Amino acid sequence: MQGLFISMEGPDGAGKSTQIEMLRDYLTDKGYEIVITREPGGTVIGEAIRQVILNKDYSEMCSNAELLLYAAARAQLVQEVIRPALGAGKAVICDRFIESSVVYQGIARDMGIETVYAVNEYALEGLRPQLTIFLDLDAEEGLRRKKHQAELDRMETEGLDFHRRVAEGYRMLAEREKERILRISATLPKEDIHAKIVIAIEERILSRYINKI
Repeated sequence: MQGLFISMEGPDGAGKSTQIEMLRDYLTDKGYEIVITREPGGTVIGEAIRQVILNKDYSEMCSNAELLLYAAARAQLVQEVIRPALGAGKAVICDRFIESSVVYQGIARDMGIETVYAVNEYALEGLRPQLTIFLDLDAEEGLRRKKHQAELDRMETEGLDFHRRVAEGYRMLAEREKERILRISATLPKEDIHAKIVIAIEERILSRYINKI
């Protein structure tokens, strides 16, 4: 079985975790062994970096340091988890990947899309998800959904304008890479969102594998 790499993206509160679990069940039924991971994190080193990046006590962190920390965690995840899993024919579902850096640092922090790609080129070694699912949600609704969370992290405590730039950044990126990024409204019922994801996987990825057999 050929390895499968799917990433789940979207603003805070978009419902990524729910869709990841539904996707896990679908791909398990297809015969895949599933690896679910997240960014930043997914490894011992990556989780340690995550604690630094998202610690709200580190408000003095500059954008350059933030970008490099994300890239470092990503490099470890690619080498330790994603590439070995794909090589073993497993399905990898990643909660955020390179698109998060492009949007949060490249667009919302105004560092530039190409700058983010250039910094991450070494970390990624050419690896990209076969399909990126973008759950589209307005910033105001995303923050409303998160307001009951016990404690917000450093990124979540950014102001409304920042989160609006994140939401618009995702939409810009989805328009730019229509072949790889699937944009779905996060306001739809969860079953409808899942159905759209399944259709995209079967049409864009699995059908290509079948055609090669």
